[in-house]
Amino acid sequence: MLVLDVTWWVVALCLVKKTLWRVLISLFIVAQIAAVTNELLGRLGYNAIDMSLHAPEAALATAVIWSNLGLAAFGVLGLLYLCVRIFQRFRARPVASLAPAPSSTNSLTRRQFLGTCAVAAPPLLTFGLTGIALGQLSQFRLRRFDLAIPSLPKALDGLTIAHISDMHVGEWTHGRILRDLVSATNDLRADIIVLTGDLINYELSDLPEALSLIKQMQSRYGVWMVEGNHDLYENGMEFERRVKASGVPLLLDEAETVNIRGCPVQMLGIRWMEGIGKYRDHVTDTQVRGLMCQRHPDAFPIFLAHHPHTFDAAVKVGLPLTLTGHTHGGQLMLDKDLGIGPVLFRYWSGHYQNGTSQLVVSNGVGNMFPIRINAPAEIAKITLHCGVT
Repeated sequence: MLVLDVTWWVVALCLVKKTLWRVLISLFIVAQIAAVTNELLGRLGYNAIDMSLHAPEAALATAVIWSNLGLAAFGVLGLLYLCVRIFQRFRARPVASLAPAPSSTNSLTRRQFLGTCAVAAPPLLTFGLTGIALGQLSQFRLRRFDLAIPSLPKALDGLTIAHISDMHVGEWTHGRILRDLVSATNDLRADIIVLTGDLINYELSDLPEALSLIKQMQSRYGVWMVEGNHDLYENGMEFERRVKASGVPLLLDEAETVNIRGCPVQMLGIRWMEGIGKYRDHVTDTQVRGLMCQRHPDAFPIFLAHHPHTFDAAVKVGLPLTLTGHTHGGQLMLDKDLGIGPVLFRYWSGHYQNGTSQLVVSNGVGNMFPIRINAPAEIAKITLHCGVT
């Protein structure tokens, strides 16, 4: 990031000649370099400035969006410019023509104008996206799913589940939105509440508030959760210990059974395991097969995981319902089928079915990145029905 920041700074100063523009560009990029440097130092435990206390949210959002999207726009523009220059280099030189009339010293040449536009575009994109982000950080929707499950016992017809995922309590998800989340969850009057990972964003210092929120959530038969990758970044063992000590049911390759309307319902959950591609699939298969040793054949199972690809392992062992998160709905989507979601995941938002097994992937209600595009934050209310889809 720092290398790209400095590269953009040098290129921008070469393309722009006006002193005012150069000053504004320098102030902007110095602020971004300071933010990135502080973040890197913070990851090592040496924060020069506590950004969460001293920097406004708008400034933090600008720095994050610039580092992840603004510099990408600069890269695209740079690539286009390089292609144009290569094309011009190999194109035959035009026949000499009359020299153009000299321009005023105060007017911009076409090249200077295009250079200024190219330099201005990434920061303007960043500021525009920051404005959108600040309007989104306190918003989430309620998404409803009605699922017909052939193996659902008649006594459980109409069972309701409040599905919450990816709260990311911390830098971007705090204050009023958390209070609104608890209130909206309680208004659902769900039979059970499940949380499918990433309770906190990074820091264990946010865990007490997060656990307090869970304890304020009300359901008829209980709350269960599994861990996500962000929960384990600072100290995974300590996260697990503190959650277990709080009394909040955290399922770590474990199962618990609850009696609902006279019918046993078994909640099954697995640990977060690192890995990608076929390696992750293999590890997940092993986890789920091991979890099946705890399976009660007379209980209706609800399977909780953080990563949605766990669904494939659930299909193999015949689990009827899997609930996951992790994807943030794709985070940046052009529409429901185009964007980061389908590039990174086989399942990224909403309802999926394979045979008699069904999956619901939550977009998540919190934020680890300040902007979402066509992937709104959400809590889900899932209602189960007897019957065939």
